[in-house]
Amino acid sequence: MQLGRLGVWYSTDRLNAAQLKDLLRSVEAHGYTALWYPESRGYESFSLASFLLANSQRLVIGSSIANIYARDPFSARRGMLTLNGLYGDRFVLGLGVSHVPMVEGLRGHRYEKPIPAMRAYLDGITKDQEGAQDWPIVIAALGPKMLALATERTRGAVPYNVTPEHTRQAAAILGPSKWLAVEQKVCLETDPARARALGRKELAHYLVLTNYRNNWLRLGFTEADLADGGSDRFIDAMVLHGDAETIKHGLRAHFDAGATHVCIQPVHEDGDFAARERTLAALADT
Repeated sequence: MQLGRLGVWYSTDRLNAAQLKDLLRSVEAHGYTALWYPESRGYESFSLASFLLANSQRLVIGSSIANIYARDPFSARRGMLTLNGLYGDRFVLGLGVSHVPMVEGLRGHRYEKPIPAMRAYLDGITKDQEGAQDWPIVIAALGPKMLALATERTRGAVPYNVTPEHTRQAAAILGPSKWLAVEQKVCLETDPARARALGRKELAHYLVLTNYRNNWLRLGFTEADLADGGSDRFIDAMVLHGDAETIKHGLRAHFDAGATHVCIQPVHEDGDFAARERTLAALADT
């Protein structure tokens, strides 16, 4: 399986069936090689993957991420193998430990220490399975220990809400043989105030999550940067904005830092699919 250079990350939970089909057609028509989707309060991850695969022709479909507390390792293994068997090896199983509110508050499970929990889950998926080292499994890795686990046990990592400096650090840990599929939010908007307002709205629910906050602090942002919706410096790093060439320059910084695949997340007003289309068209040749 080849991920290709450029993919799209999109919050599919906001879309109905017809809108999901429109998204797939657009992503595929513009030549992106992969579509990544989350698992939160909406669609169940593997069910949605089946729909996305059935309604696309050549796209790689990746979970970013499937919550390890949502299904046991055996079910994750069978789901991954089933989807790849039925849809021509086009599914990447991206796994993550999620966050305390989504695990304890939403699902009623106990949130365990991330590294041991992920290691045990991977053990459950791959134990005694021939060829498991080549399965298309990646994990949402931010800190160095989780990145080391991705290197040791999977095909690579799918970092989210990161900067090119994080990409550089992650690439050094993963090495050249692993996938490093980096998510980057983009806003095709030349008015900085409007772009930052959209960025703050998009980032608001991440700013209260410990995993992300800790990683941002490791990257050199301060508590002041993360307060009151985020400083301009922080928002500008998290959401590339401006004209197409300005955004492309920011995306290339991830490739220069060692990313093997960058998935852009269009940031726009809710329901403004015309803005999403303009963004996908403008950045497809990055």
